[in-house]
Amino acid sequence: MVDPLSISAVSGVLGAVSSSMAGEAGKWAWEAFGGLVQRATGRQVLAPAGATEREAVARLLVEGARNDPAQARALAAWMSGVSSGVHSGIPGGVPPGGAGGASGPGAVPRLLPASTRYFTDRKGPLAALDKEGGRKPDGRPRQALLHGPDGIGTSAVAIHWGSREAARFPDGQLYADLRAAGPQGAADPATVLRRFLHRLGVPAEHLPATVEDRADLFGALLATRRLLVVLDHAHSAAQLRPLLTSAAGVFTVITARRPLAGLDAVNIPVGPLADKDARRLLTEVAGKHAVTAARAALPGVLERCAGYPFALRAAAPGLAEAALAGPASAGRSAATTDPAEAAAEDRYRQLSPDAALAYRRCALRPWPGLTARVAAAATGLAEPSAATALAELAEAGLLETAVDGRHHFRPLVRRHAEALAVREDGLASCAAAVTRTVDTLLRLAVAADCAALPQRWHLGPLYAVLCRNGYPEGSPDSYPDEAQALAALGAELPNLVEAVRAAEEFAAPELVCQLVEALWAVQLKAGRHDELLPALRAGARAAAAPGTAPRFAGRMHGQLALALVELQEYPEAERQLLLAAEAEERDGHLRGQATAVESLGLLRLRQWRYTEALDCFDRAVGLLDGIGPDGDGSADLPRARALLSRHRGRALRGLGRFDRARAALEEAVAFFRGTGEGYNTARALTDLAQALIEQGHGAQALPLLDEAGTLLERQGARFHLAPLGVLRSLCVNGT
Repeated sequence: MVDPLSISAVSGVLGAVSSSMAGEAGKWAWEAFGGLVQRATGRQVLAPAGATEREAVARLLVEGARNDPAQARALAAWMSGVSSGVHSGIPGGVPPGGAGGASGPGAVPRLLPASTRYFTDRKGPLAALDKEGGRKPDGRPRQALLHGPDGIGTSAVAIHWGSREAARFPDGQLYADLRAAGPQGAADPATVLRRFLHRLGVPAEHLPATVEDRADLFGALLATRRLLVVLDHAHSAAQLRPLLTSAAGVFTVITARRPLAGLDAVNIPVGPLADKDARRLLTEVAGKHAVTAARAALPGVLERCAGYPFALRAAAPGLAEAALAGPASAGRSAATTDPAEAAAEDRYRQLSPDAALAYRRCALRPWPGLTARVAAAATGLAEPSAATALAELAEAGLLETAVDGRHHFRPLVRRHAEALAVREDGLASCAAAVTRTVDTLLRLAVAADCAALPQRWHLGPLYAVLCRNGYPEGSPDSYPDEAQALAALGAELPNLVEAVRAAEEFAAPELVCQLVEALWAVQLKAGRHDELLPALRAGARAAAAPGTAPRFAGRMHGQLALALVELQEYPEAERQLLLAAEAEERDGHLRGQATAVESLGLLRLRQWRYTEALDCFDRAVGLLDGIGPDGDGSADLPRARALLSRHRGRALRGLGRFDRARAALEEAVAFFRGTGEGYNTARALTDLAQALIEQGHGAQALPLLDEAGTLLERQGARFHLAPLGVLRSLCVNGT
């Protein structure tokens, strides 16, 4: 039992909850603590921001517990329950539910990609890694930076060394490719930390919201581990900083195109292979017979490849052709001085027409995950032909393939392919290819969003078609249940964020808004707010564009605001919600205005401002009452009122008005049960169970929690399961 009379203990639990509010357990526990403080003090106390304010709140709770044994028992029960549900992600033990090939406490990640079969020389860089990786702990972080130009093999060196020395790191290997789509080409550290923490066994519901808190948890989890971290294709020291640790047992290997200013690491340059090593690599990849047959052309091939492993591997399949063509063929790529680009050019000229088309058209945007469907849209080919073309590109070494089977370009290869597309296809054809691809992704997203959350009100003409007519049997837009639709939307999320960027660059604000609208289900049910943020900000910019419909503007501001709330950027979230309400009011759209005011109430709940939250929900009800029987949004009124009943119940519970809270929550449960809306039934049941527990009726709450858990599992909304276990323990132990 956690000591309820210790200010440091209470403050520590509050800190753990605050840092885990990206997960449902953290959000729920934060709101629950707000109600506890309200009841303990008899007055409104605003949610604390920072350690000093948390300590002040802890002091209030401890003072109340010292004066009232019942309050001390309630505080102790809540702290113990919250500690088991939220604090389990803090060092001292890995929380349950690990992933990535390892699960449960002590999850051992094995993320390092397979090393290449043909690895030649690199004795100098490998020896330098041996020296730094084997250095005895002396208080300095063990970090090495391998740097060299595109195609020189820095990644291969890091991966080969990590694979060779795996026994040095019994606690596993973490790997991240720090490249990303978008103008900067750099992955967001918050997203990388999300993946690392998940693979270390931290469930999504225990994941901190901010990059600072994620970095703190990452460092703490690694403090006593012997583990290798490989950070590939780094962009800058600033990108790396949250991912670095001084843990004595951790060795971090970084690769980049150049030395990075401000990075405190051993610099290890990686240069071209010597001629004898280049010959050896070419022989290993192409085979001794092919190299012998191409003996006359070999000097020209080697000169053109200039010791670049990527160029040598790309040249290997063409040795037979070089043998037939003779020495003259060696100079055909002399127009470029970049060996990697010359290699890409050589491979391109050997592609089939379909593969060549896919090479050019798929490179027009940095799509994170090329699939047959995306390639078919970009090229105009049928999906089976597009799949064959992608396979040919991967076999030629012009595409890299992820473990999920999706493909992506190396940046240097994509630059070459994009330039070819502009030169050979023309700007108009290129623009049309991107437009087709974005439209295809939009259709996929709308269908999946509609199937994952069919009851909400939607905006946009495509929704009107798909949500009214359903999905043709056997169509790619057909999903058997909400969980699979949500999974499809989540799998396509990186491409969808890139599609938003493309639409914004094409100056198509309405298309931006429609794409962002289609991300709502994955935002609500799966979190991933940090990944969504670039698209949501683009939506808010599109909302300000001339000619954007106020209704869309309201939705964009509101959607961004909800993500900002989850990321604890409350002032900016409030500003966006006020902009949303203003836009909806200009449009005369009472339903949208009510949604904006309702969302402001949800922000107030997070801030423990329960009276103001209740006022917002009551105002939203008043706005809905102004919609006539045939008014815009009238068909959605019963559901909208049921959602507000649930939120009113939460605010009343926070104020300690339990009878009124239960009545409001029971009304919400009855509606959602009656309509068969499992997700919101489960959320309302969870809130009702908590109100019963806080009134001392734990036995009545247990069956509600069981029903909620079954419904959430069925919906695939595992993000919202975390509070149920804590509430069950409170039913047994009492509050």
